[in-house]
Amino acid sequence: MSENYSQLKAMLAISKASLKSTFKSPQATFFSLFFPIVLIAIFGAIGGNSSASVDIAFSKDCDTTNVLYQQMNKIPIYKIVKGTAAEIDDKLKKGRITAVVDIKKTIGDSAHQYNLHLISSSASQREFPLLQSIIRDLIRNVDEQFYGKKQSYATITKEEVPGREYKLIDFFLPGMIGFSLIGASVFGVAFLFYSLRDTLVLKRMYSSPIKKGYIVLGESLSRVIFQLCTVVVLVLFGKYFYHFTLANGWITFINMMIISFFALLVFMGFGFFVSGIAKNQSVIPIYANLFMFPQYFLSGTFFPRSALPQGLQPFIKFLPLTALNDAMRNVAFEGAGILDCWKELGILAVWGILVYALVTKTFRWE
Repeated sequence: MSENYSQLKAMLAISKASLKSTFKSPQATFFSLFFPIVLIAIFGAIGGNSSASVDIAFSKDCDTTNVLYQQMNKIPIYKIVKGTAAEIDDKLKKGRITAVVDIKKTIGDSAHQYNLHLISSSASQREFPLLQSIIRDLIRNVDEQFYGKKQSYATITKEEVPGREYKLIDFFLPGMIGFSLIGASVFGVAFLFYSLRDTLVLKRMYSSPIKKGYIVLGESLSRVIFQLCTVVVLVLFGKYFYHFTLANGWITFINMMIISFFALLVFMGFGFFVSGIAKNQSVIPIYANLFMFPQYFLSGTFFPRSALPQGLQPFIKFLPLTALNDAMRNVAFEGAGILDCWKELGILAVWGILVYALVTKTFRWE
């Protein structure tokens, strides 16, 4: 009889039963789907750009010897973005910076010593009036200090190029997907397998004809299906209610699902590890939060990582949730492909190898 026993059918039966149980679980539905949707609705309704500062860049041949340039570098609300001309132009068109500032000394008998040329995009018009107002006040202060209002130090000219707005939802929704995936994977898997072991269900399964690996695969498959369903719902909710950007349409959507699947495998490994080292059920939230909680605030889930101290940046980029958030945003808004995210996927792969190496040492059936 054991020779005719189908391991695959047994695994699928376990997956089906576990998936039904997960969909019926109020806790799983709330933390994986309802809670992220509420946060997306709140931040989606706010709208606007994800940055509280006015990001600007100076042109490559900008005159840096004048008072205006020196004063603009001292204004706290300005964040000076640096990079190659191509990088700056790309960020400008995508609304990542408010304007490119080009300051030139005037030639001839002009009434102004300098011309301050502002190049903005159609994607950054929300912040542009603030930038223009601050610059006008700055020029007025310079005029009063050096010319006594008799002559203006500089004049302002403007230029607008086509662009695509980087909305708050474009930043926030990928973070909520990461929030949902890591929370449900670590907590869900840890509690599930600890409970199955504590109630001797795993032991009874192990005594049946089904092999151990298929038991784990069956339970894991149900978690993967459930979480990928939540990703689908979150993306569609953001797209049709708050115009979340999918740069390449369905191709972008498929790429996001592939990245989500890869991240799920890694995060579930941490769930297996926690279930293996937990001595009782009450310590599972402690162990899980030691891994997850710092990442919620360090990995760009709720606010940009640039707001954190510069000394933390080299470490933050190697966190698994950072890698997932960066990959999702690059794919969704930038239109990057899977291969373009090789660094982020590589970081996730390294974490996956490390955690599953630990799982092989710590996972217990009894």
